[in-house]
Amino acid sequence: MYSEINLDKIDTASALPAEEPARQYYFMAKCREWVRDFEQKNGHLPRACVVNMGCQMNARDSEKLRGILRKIGYAETDSEEADFVIYNTCTVRENANLKVYGRLGVLHGYKKKNPHMKIALCGCMMQEPSVVEKLKKSYRFVDLIFGTHNIFRFAELLFTAFLSDRIVIDIWKETDQIVEDLPVERKYPFKSGVNIMFGCNNFCSYCIVPYVRGRERSREAKDILQEIERLVKDGVSEIMLLGQNVNSYGKNLSDPMTFAQLLQEVEKIEGLERIRFMTSHPKDLSEELIQVMAGSRKICRHLHLPLQSGSTGILKAMNRRYTKEQYVELAGKIKKAIPDIALTTDIIVGFPGETEEDFQETLDVVRTVRYDSAFTFIYSRRTGTPAAAMEDQVPEDVVKNRFDRLLKEVQDISREMAERFTGTQQTVLVEEPNRQMDGYVTGRLSNNHVVHLPGDASLIGKFVNIRLEECRGFYYMGRPV
Repeated sequence: MYSEINLDKIDTASALPAEEPARQYYFMAKCREWVRDFEQKNGHLPRACVVNMGCQMNARDSEKLRGILRKIGYAETDSEEADFVIYNTCTVRENANLKVYGRLGVLHGYKKKNPHMKIALCGCMMQEPSVVEKLKKSYRFVDLIFGTHNIFRFAELLFTAFLSDRIVIDIWKETDQIVEDLPVERKYPFKSGVNIMFGCNNFCSYCIVPYVRGRERSREAKDILQEIERLVKDGVSEIMLLGQNVNSYGKNLSDPMTFAQLLQEVEKIEGLERIRFMTSHPKDLSEELIQVMAGSRKICRHLHLPLQSGSTGILKAMNRRYTKEQYVELAGKIKKAIPDIALTTDIIVGFPGETEEDFQETLDVVRTVRYDSAFTFIYSRRTGTPAAAMEDQVPEDVVKNRFDRLLKEVQDISREMAERFTGTQQTVLVEEPNRQMDGYVTGRLSNNHVVHLPGDASLIGKFVNIRLEECRGFYYMGRPV
């Protein structure tokens, strides 16, 4: 396995390998030489800070960045006053971009005090040509810029940055390349995300993701299964299958496989206890998937099914490709087949052209489906998307009023839905010590609800049978049984 390679045994004087990932391990070895030279000159290992600013796909990419940095010898730190700082950026909302520019001003001050410091930027924001041009013009102290398609080349790009006195920029517009077997530094030893696909083909009119993540590319099932098997051998008991739209997994493979079929293969892996996945697009959620979930022992009783709007007219303008009636029917099928499932969703308020009648349609879906929780957003005009050029942008005060009304409705229903589990026995995966209550730990149920229970650090990473004694709105108090 490549990730077990001893970098000290790689001959960096030999010819550069042409194939991946051998090429990247060669550059990791070259970077390791640079790190050792740094340590000799400065009396300590260089410190690296990886800052994740995005979704769970970004979080998994950040684990790969950390894995490579650790492999080459960097010491990890949470402080941005480090020798190497990399921001893995998000660009779903323009505020995310503004946050990066603001933080770069702070990093510039740190760099003036530390001449060894290197600053790198990667992720979705870097796939925007206008962003790269702005960075080249106004943030010339940045050392390395690369995008979402070539993150596997991090070691090679880092080594190039070591040798260069100019900004190293490597942005790919598109690729179908997927490189396996690179180092990963997981946040949790007992659970892990696993990418099953990259990119998105949906082009929702408000979303920048397809433009920065590219078209859908599915990983081969054998590579996914081998990765999960390795993770289980390394102590992982819960995995999260990740993709922009997991329901369309497998369509571009030479030997097509449905997402439901992939789940059935994952379930066969011995030692794996829980399977999660996100995100599901309603237009692609099949009867086959519902039946596989209903009959599974390992697939968690939680499904995130973004609604975005309850108005068929607004859904059409969003290019979501389903109607209100189709969504409600689908949610009903899921709940009938899996009665104990927790349904969660995303809802956007104030999309261009949204009327009070449209908003009432959204409230109607919320009351009909009765979500366990919902992520509610005020529409953010995103430059580069079709929706940004639409007329009838909704006034800010109207949007705020609708958002507050929606939030109250969602929260009231969520509390009522959570109460139905009070008094039941459940299994919780303990994840961390409780930060507010001494002598307590915190974990998650299969349905993704948070539970606090008495215990110490010895329980972390273990499954504990508990009784849910009290529901406190958005979390439970439980006790081992």
